Amino acid sequence: MNNKFDEFIIKPLLRSIKELPDNNAFCINEKFYTYKQFGEYISKIRQELNKLDKGINYIGLVVNDDIETYASIFALWLEGKAYIPLHPKQPFERNEEVVAQMGINTILDSSDVTVYTNYNFISSKGLSYKDSFLAYNDRINDDTIVYILFTSGSTGKPKGVMINRRNVGTFMDSFWDTGIEIDKNDKCLQSFDLTFDVSVQSFLTPLTRGACVYTIPHDQIKYSYVFGLLEDHQITFGAMAPSMLRYLKPYFDEIDLPKMKVCIVTAEASPLTLIEKWQQCIPNATIYDFYGPTEATVYCTYYKVNQDAQNKVLNGMLSIGKPLKNVEAIIVDENKNILSKGEKGELCVSGDQVTPGYWKNPKKNKEVFFEKEYKGIMRRFYHTGDLCYVEEENNLMLYGRIDSQVKIQGYRVELGEIEFHAREVLNGINVVVLPFLNESENTELSIFIESEKMDTSVLMNYLKSKLPIYMIPTKTILIDSFPHNASDKVDKVKLKQKL
Repeated sequence: MNNKFDEFIIKPLLRSIKELPDNNAFCINEKFYTYKQFGEYISKIRQELNKLDKGINYIGLVVNDDIETYASIFALWLEGKAYIPLHPKQPFERNEEVVAQMGINTILDSSDVTVYTNYNFISSKGLSYKDSFLAYNDRINDDTIVYILFTSGSTGKPKGVMINRRNVGTFMDSFWDTGIEIDKNDKCLQSFDLTFDVSVQSFLTPLTRGACVYTIPHDQIKYSYVFGLLEDHQITFGAMAPSMLRYLKPYFDEIDLPKMKVCIVTAEASPLTLIEKWQQCIPNATIYDFYGPTEATVYCTYYKVNQDAQNKVLNGMLSIGKPLKNVEAIIVDENKNILSKGEKGELCVSGDQVTPGYWKNPKKNKEVFFEKEYKGIMRRFYHTGDLCYVEEENNLMLYGRIDSQVKIQGYRVELGEIEFHAREVLNGINVVVLPFLNESENTELSIFIESEKMDTSVLMNYLKSKLPIYMIPTKTILIDSFPHNASDKVDKVKLKQKL
């Protein structure tokens, strides 16, 4: 059976291990691991996984920043299993919610001491290497799930996006079609948490080309550590969020990276002025603006930034460009009618990169996926929730969200989830969460509470027990009575004026 996952991921990785054994595969906390060592870690973890009941297909993976965690991903894939990332820095209760939704009982953890004592816990630390166990089963179907990422949900519960082998293999095919090239000499930045989809591109592209992956330790200040990595190791390729660049901006005068070849900006809208200033730090690099929801497997459109010509910009933000090789994109109105160039509507995408759906969530699946004939073929489309139009040269211009989701540090956040938890602890007192730009022009969250007087420490402690740190509001505003508009809805425009 020939499939894209084997063609673009498994075979290239195994080739790197076999043909480049002494090349560095990873630099983790300033320690290097060769491809030979990486293959040994994969083999010994796979030996443990091979002891499991063949019916166990979904494994909770505690995503530490270590070689065991990355090796675990490939060991699981070689066994035809999927990983569900559980971040050690996120609230245990939230991770337990994910585990409960999945109905899984097996947790793979490289931590010195695990908190998952009530589960079938497999330690990936300290295993003994016996022999190579890298042979792959070419009969694994491309419909097999490889990971499930849980994103913010408006009901107060995170929702799981299923990604299968076909999705990831097709994505890698699309990615290389952009013309980006990486080889065994490249040094590649992996600055995204393994709970976030861009991490998949950030480790797959180097490993399938024999290059070295440079990661960020969880206990480090991310932007400060990235600054050091870029300079000390002369990174040649990397994907970064605009929020990261904003944190680095005070140091732009000190940053000189002539060896960087390619830089991807992604996860948020990219301001042209910021990108132009960053370009001066990486004078020999080509910059790409990549866009895509988790549901379309990392990226689905891209725009190549012009250094010497005018760029496509809307409201100061770069265009998100054109669809990748294996993606079809349309702009539709509220009745799903396809709009013409220049007409504003919702961006919808289809193709083999689009997820098979949300984990055990038929209501949400029915809401966001639909079938429509396009170019003479019935296709399954995904509602991205992003407001766009197509300009004369067929580039997509992004206005923003048509719902209440925002991007915080690259993570997609449902404001309704935060409001849900806040109302729970406040016994139904009304709250509204709104985004705002801080002094660094990064997005943070504010929470408005319909109360004249209150000690908010209980609320904040409760939210911290339920939500990741990037979802915790940094500004609290008490208002005796919320303003309402003509439709008798809370007037969020007036609320925002109080920020």
